[in-house]
Amino acid sequence: MKIAVTYEDGIIFQHFGHTQYFKIFDVENGVIQKEQVVDTQGSGHGALVGFLIEHNVDTLLCGGIGGGAQNAISSAGIQLYGGISGEVDAAVKAFLAGTLSYNPEVHCDHHGQEHKCNGHSCNSKEHDCGDHRR
Repeated sequence: MKIAVTYEDGIIFQHFGHTQYFKIFDVENGVIQKEQVVDTQGSGHGALVGFLIEHNVDTLLCGGIGGGAQNAISSAGIQLYGGISGEVDAAVKAFLAGTLSYNPEVHCDHHGQEHKCNGHSCNSKEHDCGDHRR
């Protein structure tokens, strides 16, 4: 099993589509065999699922994640556990112990909030600025 967790300074990063790093765990028989922090090289929303597929990930732990990414994750056969916060290593240990608290209804819809996109403010759910860096 390969578990990927959105990662920033040891903590679960809360916006899947902006994830710059994943911490990836190789697990055999419930025991972590290897762990590494991997840079996504700025992959962005659409390419992150491909990044996970390339790394043979079958389980994703994350904070917030939008509906489109959820569908892509599901289509790729990757199990999603979202709505998680806190330390990455603790979350993986809880997952392996069967005690992880997560939200199966997790949804990230930052477009309903004011944020900066490519030098302008986007506060509409219907737009296509092509850039979602806060």
